[in-house]
Amino acid sequence: MFPLLLLFLPFVSALLLIAMPGKQSKYIAFASSILSLVAILVSLNTLRLDSLSSTLAFNHPWLSSLGSSLSFKIDGIAMVLLLLTNILFPLIVFSTFDREVSKPKGYFALILFMQSALLGVFMAADGLVFYIFWELALIPIYFICLVWGGDGRQRITFKFFIYTLLGSLFMLVALIFLYQHAPNHSFALQDLYMAGEGMTFIQQSWVFWFLFLAFAIKMPIFPFHTWQPDTYTNAPTQGTMLLSGIMLKMGTFGLIRWLLPMVPDAVSTYSTSVIILSLISVVYASAIAIVQVNFKRLIAYSSIAHVGLICAGIFAYKEESIQGALVQMFAHGINVVGLFFICDILQRNTGTDTITELGGIRSINSKFAFWYLIILLGSVALPLTNGFVGEFLLLNGIFQYNAWFAAIGGLTIILGAVYMLRSYQAIMLGETKSKTKAFSALSKSESLLLGIVAIIIVVCGVFPKLILDLSALEVKTMMNALWNSKL
Repeated sequence: MFPLLLLFLPFVSALLLIAMPGKQSKYIAFASSILSLVAILVSLNTLRLDSLSSTLAFNHPWLSSLGSSLSFKIDGIAMVLLLLTNILFPLIVFSTFDREVSKPKGYFALILFMQSALLGVFMAADGLVFYIFWELALIPIYFICLVWGGDGRQRITFKFFIYTLLGSLFMLVALIFLYQHAPNHSFALQDLYMAGEGMTFIQQSWVFWFLFLAFAIKMPIFPFHTWQPDTYTNAPTQGTMLLSGIMLKMGTFGLIRWLLPMVPDAVSTYSTSVIILSLISVVYASAIAIVQVNFKRLIAYSSIAHVGLICAGIFAYKEESIQGALVQMFAHGINVVGLFFICDILQRNTGTDTITELGGIRSINSKFAFWYLIILLGSVALPLTNGFVGEFLLLNGIFQYNAWFAAIGGLTIILGAVYMLRSYQAIMLGETKSKTKAFSALSKSESLLLGIVAIIIVVCGVFPKLILDLSALEVKTMMNALWNSKL
């Protein structure tokens, strides 16, 4: 029953929020997100004791005639994403505490509805249920970007919606095709695995590319990335945090949970092609990030580069690289939310996020410069920060697959250091510009949020086993099954 508790807590809170006065909206949303975080932390002990515990699974007949049931499970792989989601939502809501939000009821209700949908995606153990929650997660973020976004939001949001909806349709076709080949025509996850493994290579290939297209658009990687920079830049801060911190992880999670074990022969054949696309994303996005003058857009392109390395590591299908992908998904979610909050503080104080118009902030607000530096160092994978462990494991796994691919993938660290450190130098150091002279002190809530992000970055960098141990057993089991299916 625990998965249902996780699903319904934000959903019911959103309904309650709509019935309450608008001034209370952010506090209700924050309290709900804290309760979800407490619940997931309590469940960690159950997972450590018994990953097969019935308390971490739920299965109930739903559309029996279609072979679909309301089936959810929480294992170590899902737990990494559930933990990330439930850590980030309180931070995302808390980031609004010093900000005025128009139409707060709708804004925070949509945020909570999206939390429920995201949790459903990560816990689903039925193909049809997975697809439904995948689609449900798109609706709240669409309206958040459409109603609260910046200039040109209608055009930008429409492009984002069409891209992701098109990918979802390809995924639905693949799931129906798998269902037709599954034992007893079932959408159950294990039955879909069996259906995929029993297909001919041609059939696996079609399923592979249809599923991959849906996940590649969501992440996104080259050449399916064109919706992302404009959407991230135009969305309100909390919308951008949701998109970059959690929603893109739907794609990388889909690769691990739904693609790799589903069609192992096709994965083995096409992995090199996908890794090449992923490495193009790394170099291409990093090169564009270097020349960006808009800080928010720079972070958007850096996100494409990071997710490109994660995708490459997943398709190297080594135990180290899958573990690295999960650790890096968690680290990237924390870091990118911190960076977008940095950008929000810059915009609030100066009215701009154009790097060339900023400068000298360190001499005015050294505390802000300190928190910014820690978050930046996590993003560039400095040892003893959360970004280092994931990138090391990813590159290790890619190196075992192909040394040249690892060399190209390693450019993400070098190029990332170039654009992130250059942006820090331009924004924080040098002479104070006209727009930064009146840069104010951080509020208590801003300092607290940045401090929490910085602490997570350091703690996860010094104690990476906190995340690695969650998924170690499931990753090992999945890789053993994947290799056995190819023997």
